[in-house]
Amino acid sequence: MDALNKPDRDDSSERDSAALKDVWRKFDRWVLPMCTAMYLISLFDMNNIGNARIAGMQTALKISDSQYTMALTLTLVPYFSMELPSNLILKRVGPDRLLPAMVTMWGIVAAMQGLVTGYTGLLFCRFFLGLTQGGLFPGLVLYLSSFYPRERLQIRITAFFASTSLTGAFSGLLAAAITKMDGVGGKPGWAWIFILEGSFTVIFGIFSFLVLPRSPETAHFLSPQERCYVVSKLKSSKAISEDERTDGFSWMEVLRAIRSPQVFMLCIVVFFETGTLLFGLAFFEPTIVAGLGYTGNQAQLMSVPPFILAFLASIISAFISDRYGCRGLTVIFFAIWCIVGFSMFYATTSQHVKYASLLFSVTGAYASAPAEITWVANNSAPHVRRASSVAFVSVASNAGGILAIWLLGSLSPAPNYTAATITFIAMSIGLVVVSSLNLLYLVRENRAKAQIRLSMTKHDEPEHLGDRSAWFVYTL
Repeated sequence: MDALNKPDRDDSSERDSAALKDVWRKFDRWVLPMCTAMYLISLFDMNNIGNARIAGMQTALKISDSQYTMALTLTLVPYFSMELPSNLILKRVGPDRLLPAMVTMWGIVAAMQGLVTGYTGLLFCRFFLGLTQGGLFPGLVLYLSSFYPRERLQIRITAFFASTSLTGAFSGLLAAAITKMDGVGGKPGWAWIFILEGSFTVIFGIFSFLVLPRSPETAHFLSPQERCYVVSKLKSSKAISEDERTDGFSWMEVLRAIRSPQVFMLCIVVFFETGTLLFGLAFFEPTIVAGLGYTGNQAQLMSVPPFILAFLASIISAFISDRYGCRGLTVIFFAIWCIVGFSMFYATTSQHVKYASLLFSVTGAYASAPAEITWVANNSAPHVRRASSVAFVSVASNAGGILAIWLLGSLSPAPNYTAATITFIAMSIGLVVVSSLNLLYLVRENRAKAQIRLSMTKHDEPEHLGDRSAWFVYTL
């Protein structure tokens, strides 16, 4: 048992028993599917308003394009205001309680959207949808980072984040099926999209109270030996602190998070990509496709292929990124896809080429996002600093989302979206530049830390440095 408590390196993994190695597969069976389902459902309930719009919601509620844009904006304002406080209380309240509670509450609100009869009711629902859903994404990232070593994390984050592309694919298929209920119970087809999807969310939220474990130490499906092994691996990879006392709340750690250069640069990266580019495509891709000449269910179905390609690219790149530890290069590679896609959309008048451009831009936006989020979680420690870092980049993401909503919703007329497309090209180029700067910074810091390790022992170093410790090697 003592051997299990010693920090072990990658070269010792060959000596791990098959039973202990199987512990990560247990997490993949119990923890990861629940996180994936939660995030997948959240995206359905957040983005299905785009499908409802195509199905006639905007006409039925008699709202203008600018009013529709305001409704989307009102969703994100309370959404990002909840991200930091939610992450800071997640460990104290317990993720096994807080995360399911969020799911259940927003499911009720999401279903109520199907009952609204005017613009005021829609605004009310969208505000409380953002308020109840805001803490989920940073909470899931923080939750998973406490179950997996850093070198195993991206493929898991990708597994649930890739559900964003599945949402884009299957929300169109599901909406096409649900709208056939038009007139049932006196409700239009667009209302049933909200009612059925929101009701399922409530049921799943209640179920998740019974299944989601609080932490590796309390997971009922692990043996005592497996729990000890997991904690040892998490500590040796710096996924959790070796001293539990350093994980207590401190405002100083919150400040250190935002003052960390890698966090600041990744906030810019996420604002550009996960916020502006990805949110814009998530909300408006069905509308963009409809503007290319497709109508009704055909528009719903033609919105699917770009998201399928994005899902496949996300999974493949995550395996490569975890295998070779290349978060930064993954982000840069797919940023180039975005540049190609948006440039094609801007330069052509052909509807077929514009549609083909979505294969590049949607794939680039969706496949790079998991690497960005994992890059943040990998390079922040201890717990409060990591919780704050993940929350800060999530806030940046949603701030970018507000910009995207106004760019595509009001400021850049359909179907060419000229101003928005130029902005997206500039942001994609900025994404390459800032990601490269962050990569170079982390390489320089790792070299400096290597020099420090040659001149002193770990016991000579001050305590509680977190990711600033010379023995914390940044993931590139």
